[in-house]
Amino acid sequence: MAGLKERSVGIVMNGVTGRMGYRQHLVRSILAIREQGGVRLPDGTVVWPEPILVGRNEAKLAAIAKDHGLDNWTTDLDAALADPAAEIYFDAQVTSRRVEGVRKAVAAGKHIYTEKPVAEDVGTALELARLAASAGVKVGVVQDKLFLPGLLKLKRLVDGGFFGRVLSVRGEFGYWVFEGDWQEAQRPSWNYRSEDGGGIIIDMFCHWRYVLEDIFGPVRSVQALAATHVPERVDEGGRPYACTADDAAYGIFELDGGIVAQVNSSWATRVFRDELVEFQVDGTEGSAVAGLRRCRVQHRSVTPKPVWNPDLPATEDFRGQWQDVPDNAEFDNGFKAQWELFLRHVVADGEFPWDFLAGARGVQLAELGLRSAQEGRRIAVEPLRL
Repeated sequence: MAGLKERSVGIVMNGVTGRMGYRQHLVRSILAIREQGGVRLPDGTVVWPEPILVGRNEAKLAAIAKDHGLDNWTTDLDAALADPAAEIYFDAQVTSRRVEGVRKAVAAGKHIYTEKPVAEDVGTALELARLAASAGVKVGVVQDKLFLPGLLKLKRLVDGGFFGRVLSVRGEFGYWVFEGDWQEAQRPSWNYRSEDGGGIIIDMFCHWRYVLEDIFGPVRSVQALAATHVPERVDEGGRPYACTADDAAYGIFELDGGIVAQVNSSWATRVFRDELVEFQVDGTEGSAVAGLRRCRVQHRSVTPKPVWNPDLPATEDFRGQWQDVPDNAEFDNGFKAQWELFLRHVVADGEFPWDFLAGARGVQLAELGLRSAQEGRRIAVEPLRL
């Protein structure tokens, strides 16, 4: 980087021994940013992230650091936060441990970027937002699905008026998570224990809040049905355990403008769709189906006229009647793209709307979804304020 002004930013990365913290945030985001030469600011300054790895397992931390040529790692969070070179605290721990880490970071005067959910309940999430605001630190919450190519294309269609008046959104998310007996489970066992902060509603409704609101509009009510379809699983040590958290949720959300969204989330379903998550949006002028990467559309001008006749086999190729939305851009890893925005936010006051209040709104929808499932009724979603 000869001739360029470099701005080094130390980042305390807590939870990098976990799946998300390691793969998406360390390897595919921070290390990828370093491999590309940092983040270039408008004035030519290059922001250079310096990760400080933190976790509870010394052997795993040492192995990760060795594999990636990193020297700065520790099991002592307090010591990492005391490092004057550390400007940002990042948290990818299990949800039940997140609040303690964030509070320590606020007290240390660090800017904070965290995985979602921010906290296990909306009251605590708002408390963290107020603490951070009082301390004057910059904060952000991971909202990665907004950066998926398929959803970026969908947002482009909405902003361009393709749909006319949006009528409905139907989402399908999930896959079969093996029970852990005859095949190893691809998700950690704590996900299925409510006492450890597990459950698909607390996990996925946080996502659906920002996806629905950023693309279509505010969520005004929720009605949910939760289920624990698989009552017993086997943990990482080969021990059977009772599943106390929901592994599937079926939600109906009312949005501004009369839009009705239905989203099914399940870790007990087998995939018969093109991608692990898909949203179909229907409007007066056209429809779209968006997944992780692809987005296909059908305008009203080319919409066929199906006729119901159960006595004859279907002869139409319904999927073939849709058109692909072109990329028209290069799409980077969504986690990396949001990391770059947060680094610009910290160093150069770049825009970053996904703060702790946005994170609290996600927790609120999850909390209300659980309450709706328990009480068997529709619940209004009230605006949150600090």
